Amino acid sequence: MSSTKSKGGSDGTTIEHAAEAENKGFDKTLVAMKEGMERAAKGLETSQVKIKEQVEKAMKTAEEVLAFSQGNMEALMKAGQIYASGVQDISKHFAASGKSSLEETVAFTKSLMGVKSVREAVELQTGFAKSSIEKAVSETSRLTDANVKLAEQAIAPIAARFNVAVETFGKVR
Repeated sequence: MSSTKSKGGSDGTTIEHAAEAENKGFDKTLVAMKEGMERAAKGLETSQVKIKEQVEKAMKTAEEVLAFSQGNMEALMKAGQIYASGVQDISKHFAASGKSSLEETVAFTKSLMGVKSVREAVELQTGFAKSSIEKAVSETSRLTDANVKLAEQAIAPIAARFNVAVETFGKVR
């Protein structure tokens, strides 16, 4: 390039300096672009790692929620089974008590038909009424106890799940 003459200089060194400066500027631009691309690639890699971690955490949380929900459903089903079974038992007891009461009433009616005096009828009626009231109070007490026990048994699986929820979600994460 030394053979080329420039208007600004007598020997062409100005053009050479300009070309050299141009080459250095171009090289600096390439280096800067390369460094920028490397930083961008590193930033992208870091972002991808963070995104992957967040997705994995979200998946784990979703699995935990699903497992917890499944446990809740199982507890509700168990509570329903306990309740249905208990209601069936109470109904059987109630039916047996009703049958027994009916049989006693029939027996009382037959014995009442065989009385020979009004006094005997009144005594028989009084004894029957007293016995019936005592049995009714006793049966009511037993039925109340059975209903309370059934409620406690039926609510137990749900209460257990509530305790699990408090333990699981009460923790600071």
